[in-house]
Amino acid sequence: MDNSVISLLFKSIPLLFNGVIQTLWIAVYSLCISTVCGIVFGIFRMSSIRGIQILTRAYVEIFRAVPVLVFMFFFFFGLPILWGIEVPGILAAVLALSFWGIAEIGEIVRGALQSLPKGQTEAGKSIGLSTYQLYRHVLLPQALRRMIPPVMNIYTRMIKSTSLAVLIGAREMIKIGQEIIERTGQSLLIYTCLFIFYFLLCYPISLWSRKLERDWHY
Repeated sequence: MDNSVISLLFKSIPLLFNGVIQTLWIAVYSLCISTVCGIVFGIFRMSSIRGIQILTRAYVEIFRAVPVLVFMFFFFFGLPILWGIEVPGILAAVLALSFWGIAEIGEIVRGALQSLPKGQTEAGKSIGLSTYQLYRHVLLPQALRRMIPPVMNIYTRMIKSTSLAVLIGAREMIKIGQEIIERTGQSLLIYTCLFIFYFLLCYPISLWSRKLERDWHY
């Protein structure tokens, strides 16, 4: 590797790191919103009320069937046209990923809750627990172990999907990498750096998921 390439590498890494920060901003906000709202949504999916069943099912079908990129385009290009609301690219990415994540995590929560023995619910009700207390103290703690591995998979998919934000102008990692390539022409070097950054972001989550599976004896 000649000196010019080494010099470019040292100049590019700080710029790419700024892109990593933006990528993390998108990912962390999306993950937090998806996790909290997804758990609540998953509980609503367990409702016996017909209207709630129809609405939650429709939400899941829409956000799992339509690509995330389409929703990014909708929030970024559609909202200004329909309601005159200007949405920055990063915010549009967070919204799209969050709505998708809520559907995915909600289904994971629903599946984990449904897999529990029905006797757990009956026992909780028999001792006078409210619905909140039943989920808080009995059902969710037991379902947690079954939820963790698939939720970790959603997290890694969400981090990788932040790369789609480049198509709506968000200056995340891919966008900054493309700008550097346009100036220098060193596509192999820059994309190798991007590969390494994405690997470093996603691989620890995979390791953590495998550790939890071993600790909890899946």
